[in-house]
Amino acid sequence: MKSRTIVSILLAVVAAALAYLVYNSIHSSVKFNDEYEVRREASADKLKAIRTLEEAYKSTYGHYTGSFDTLFNRLLNEDSLSVVSKVINYDKIPEDVEIDEMTEADKIKAGYMTKVVEFVNPVENLRKTPKAKFNLTDEEILNLRYIPYPKGTDKQFQLQAGFIEKSGYQLPVFECLVMMEDLLSDLPEQLVINKIDELIKNKRFPGWKVGDMTQAITDGNFE
Repeated sequence: MKSRTIVSILLAVVAAALAYLVYNSIHSSVKFNDEYEVRREASADKLKAIRTLEEAYKSTYGHYTGSFDTLFNRLLNEDSLSVVSKVINYDKIPEDVEIDEMTEADKIKAGYMTKVVEFVNPVENLRKTPKAKFNLTDEEILNLRYIPYPKGTDKQFQLQAGFIEKSGYQLPVFECLVMMEDLLSDLPEQLVINKIDELIKNKRFPGWKVGDMTQAITDGNFE
């Protein structure tokens, strides 16, 4: 076989190998980005649910909690949320009185209206509130603490709570997050490093979170 033919064959093999490497690199990058988005959505779903429970906890106890055990146990097992309902005492209203023209305070003072306070379970109240759109089972609530990926992991979201001072007031705050290095730990290491570097260079938090320990917000950085 002539040397020119051998060289041509070798060049063809090298070209094919390079084409495969380029294709594989692009394909791996596309797969990584697709998986990144899947994990973003899964994390967002859990973080939103945790935020809803933290807000219910604050409405019930006046502050947030940095413990999943406390959050779940108290919300699931205690009838601790006070709910106020207003009852019109029709039997006490004279026929010549138009209560629609009265203020609520006057109705109560005259005995025409009574405020009734009852204590209910915070989670059951969430499930019955159309605006909350909260339909997780008890088991699903207990599993919210675990990050969604890698599948089967026992790694938990990082949760903390406390207070910050603003204008002389103590404001309750909380923060719940997962770092990219944990959420993407089973994906190609170099692609994970590249993604984290990209986020940091763009001055973005290298993970997904709701709330903030430095300001009284409950926003998520995925929203």
